[in-house]
Amino acid sequence: MKIFDLYDCENVVVNDPALKRIINLKPKLVLKSHGRTRGKFSQTKINIVERLINLIGVPGHRNKKHIIMTSLASGKYTKNARVVLDAFKVIEQKTKENPVQVLIKAVEKASPREEVTTIEYGGAKYPQAVDCSPMRRVSLTLRLIVHGAYDKAFGKKTKIEDALANEILLAAQGSGESAAVKKKEELEKSANSAR
Repeated sequence: MKIFDLYDCENVVVNDPALKRIINLKPKLVLKSHGRTRGKFSQTKINIVERLINLIGVPGHRNKKHIIMTSLASGKYTKNARVVLDAFKVIEQKTKENPVQVLIKAVEKASPREEVTTIEYGGAKYPQAVDCSPMRRVSLTLRLIVHGAYDKAFGKKTKIEDALANEILLAAQGSGESAAVKKKEELEKSANSAR
């Protein structure tokens, strides 16, 4: 069985051992869970492509504030799925590889391993470097990829499908031009100074 009867996940490999249990590649014809998977580790039961489709619908959230409102971002699943499928077609044309494998590579390369939290000690607040859990690594990376794509498409001539495909390709290469990779390096640098 293939995802949307287009992309085979049989040969897709997750190389990062920490993310192997978190990234779900179980093939389904239509990736739509209808919000049925709830619970502690429910995100691990949802296919990685479906998680990306779900995040396309909420591009404007930056630090609990809704900055960007676009007509592209609707709650319509079919519209969001069409954006991801068109982006996958662009990736397939450019790389001649399975776009799901390219997405996995992008998530592995752009996911931060450390971040900074604030601890309070004796009435003063200090930044403290902490390890990032594998689940948060995947969620954060997917969100950063979508944010980067929307920033490159919002109010510009670039279509969202092309911007998303470009962002995934740049992240898969580990390029500094990718918004997700840039944010990862920024987080790890601040964590290094807070150690």
